[in-house]
Amino acid sequence: MPRQNQKPEKPNKAKKNINLALQGGGSHGAFTWGVLDRILESDRIEIAAISGTSAGAMNAVVLADGIMAGGKAGAREALGKFWWAVHEAAVVSPFQRTPFEMMTNNWNLDYSPGYLFSDMYSRLMSPYQSNPFNLNPLRELLIEQVDFERVRSCNKLQLFISATNVRNGQVKRFDRTRLTVDKVMASACLPYIFQAVEVDGQDYWDGGYAGNPILYPFAYHSDARDVVIVQINPLTCQKTPKTARDILNRVNEITFNASLLHELRAIDFVARLLDEGSLDAKRYRKMFIHLISDEKGFEPLNASSKLNTEWPFLKHLHDLGYAAASNFLEEHFDCLGDRSSMNVQDVLRGCMAK
Repeated sequence: MPRQNQKPEKPNKAKKNINLALQGGGSHGAFTWGVLDRILESDRIEIAAISGTSAGAMNAVVLADGIMAGGKAGAREALGKFWWAVHEAAVVSPFQRTPFEMMTNNWNLDYSPGYLFSDMYSRLMSPYQSNPFNLNPLRELLIEQVDFERVRSCNKLQLFISATNVRNGQVKRFDRTRLTVDKVMASACLPYIFQAVEVDGQDYWDGGYAGNPILYPFAYHSDARDVVIVQINPLTCQKTPKTARDILNRVNEITFNASLLHELRAIDFVARLLDEGSLDAKRYRKMFIHLISDEKGFEPLNASSKLNTEWPFLKHLHDLGYAAASNFLEEHFDCLGDRSSMNVQDVLRGCMAK
């Protein structure tokens, strides 16, 4: 049954295949949970492949596990259980809102003593000093929530997880067939919080530094031509940051979006060459780009809220994502398989505007 105020889907629409590109962003990944929840609910959409980074990688493996266990309904249930487990695991976390922030309906942790201490401490001590035993409760949570053998056997969709090689700075793609919990943790390893994750003798940090997320595997390993980017890291900001914390946050946003913009430029360049007839259409194909986001909904949230795992906040983000995906399907479903609903050139010009 459709949710309240949601328009019923039109039954005469043909089913379409899409690729999903899921960004990372801590607890903001609950927005992606909402998007996936709505897409899985639809009988008009099939997911051909997913590329995920950090929180996007976790959403991706939970979905793959759930869809193997119980189809789309199983995937929706698995995602809900995972995010509830994220909340429960952090009930005793020092990252809690103050009573003032609660009274003012502020989801940020700007005045949280635990967050302020951790923020200052991380600038003075590396995780090798502050966490010598390399404890990470998120790893145990993933082991409890995800059957990785089932994920590796998933034949319902393609799955690509990205991490950043610490030593050469290059993106590393981990494919579904050999995926492990360590590879997912490598994709989500923020170097000022966790020690680098070793995989096959190489050390890795968060995939967002080199691919947030990577798009190129879709061109080679998926028959679907539509790439739907689920954006939780803003490309632009309304004003120049002035405080030290806001400056660092904006630097991270720019860094984490740089690789995505680079790939979008390449996709747009190939599309224009194909339109001009300068490339052989038998060897190259045009990819259609789409975006699901909610910049207005994320506008009040800063970097500290990415550590907020209160259930009302996660549910709020889920509902924002669910609504954004519903709007996308209502407004742009007809574009799928035919054209991009996102004007890549306008986005690139906007990002480069002074």
